[in-house]
Amino acid sequence: MVFLISSILCSVAVSVLLKMARTKKIDIEQAVAMNYLVAIALCMIFLKPDLSTWRSFLPTWWVFGALGVLLPTVFVIMGRSVERAGIVKSDAAQRLSLFLPICASFLIFGETLSQGRAVGLALAFTALFCLLWKSGGGKKSGGVLANVGLLLGVWAGYGVIDILFKQVAKSGTAFSGNLLVAFCLAGILMFGYLFAKGMKWTAAGILGGMVLGCLNFANIFTYVRAHQVMSESPTLVFAGMNIGVIVLGTLVGALAFKEKISSINAAGIVVAVCAIACLFYWPQISGTLGL
Repeated sequence: MVFLISSILCSVAVSVLLKMARTKKIDIEQAVAMNYLVAIALCMIFLKPDLSTWRSFLPTWWVFGALGVLLPTVFVIMGRSVERAGIVKSDAAQRLSLFLPICASFLIFGETLSQGRAVGLALAFTALFCLLWKSGGGKKSGGVLANVGLLLGVWAGYGVIDILFKQVAKSGTAFSGNLLVAFCLAGILMFGYLFAKGMKWTAAGILGGMVLGCLNFANIFTYVRAHQVMSESPTLVFAGMNIGVIVLGTLVGALAFKEKISSINAAGIVVAVCAIACLFYWPQISGTLGL
């Protein structure tokens, strides 16, 4: 539970940094590229992967290979989706990608759908819709149908990345090496993309990337460790992470950035708390209610 909470806190901190990027004149693409260099350094310092046993990485080469490609690619897709379809719809697509790893929990990882999980998941998706609800009257972002491919890319990309991190967690002691190789591949692709664009580097972009790298590494490391600690219940990690991030993100947005919370959003927070309670404490709840 500690690792899951830590991952949620780091993930929201990343979102806060990205939200502040424009006012701090931080180029997001530069920051993301620099973030992979920092992640590589932190991985070497704290996880100390044994590169002499590189053959142990080969059975799971497809996992770190896919992560290395998807991590920067989905970021670029997300950026273009925000630009064309709007931040609201893009964020909704990212959060609703929870559907894919939840399905994988039962179809791939062999988890059993208990009564508590079923109730918790139903409440979780209800909470997501409420929390992502935006009242009318604002500026509409056009071209949704024309950009449905970008939204689907965001939805599928983040869903598959979640599933791959679960696979990394299953690799046991080799997971540090898998993460290192994934970060290296992602960094190579991201720097190649920026050099192809002829990007001019700035001090703000580099410094922002260093902070982002520390937060992102902590986020990924604790997320993988949460999957390892709760290896028999991937649903708890997938749902707990998504619900926790969006609830905390909503509260931080309201308190720190004065974003408005509608009555539907507030109801979503309450439903989300109920969902987490059902997912983690169903035996006690059902016993109290006499179910």
